[in-house]
Amino acid sequence: MSIRLTRMAWVVAASALLASCGRSVEHSPNNPSDLAKWAKDTRSKPGPPLQPLPPIMPFEKFNYDAQGLRDPFDIASAAAGITASGPHPESARAKQPLEHYPLDALKMVGTIGGKGRGALVGLVMTPDKVTYRVSPGMYIGQSEGRITTVTENRIDIVELTPDGGGGWLQRPASIALNSP
Repeated sequence: MSIRLTRMAWVVAASALLASCGRSVEHSPNNPSDLAKWAKDTRSKPGPPLQPLPPIMPFEKFNYDAQGLRDPFDIASAAAGITASGPHPESARAKQPLEHYPLDALKMVGTIGGKGRGALVGLVMTPDKVTYRVSPGMYIGQSEGRITTVTENRIDIVELTPDGGGGWLQRPASIALNSP
């Protein structure tokens, strides 16, 4: 008997649902709903007046009077300002393998050598896991870094950086042996 009541409840619910989906007289084209009437009334009203545009400001003229000064974007004139007396990179020198890596990517992994002055050779590992032997006078890093000293726990370097005025500044740097 409960199955019969359940079926009857489903039939009543389905009938009520179908009756609510039927087309209402209110929504017919001859009798528009309140929403359609409101939209029609709103469209027929004129919009608010537009605000006036701000006045156009006249363009200020500027006379460029620096004709005789050096052009900051001209590389040739900037290179002409470099004097041989100050530090500068050697442009004719061939790049060494460790000059292709930034200093912070290189790692000191040890040393080899005796106790004599200049006999100590440093071991530097690249990000590619290749180890190179380095000694004073060799170049390292991307800023024209030259190795000055190699000790058991550090490699000292002097880098050349542009000073912005056509010259170069020497900047000390080092790579320390990492403790395991």
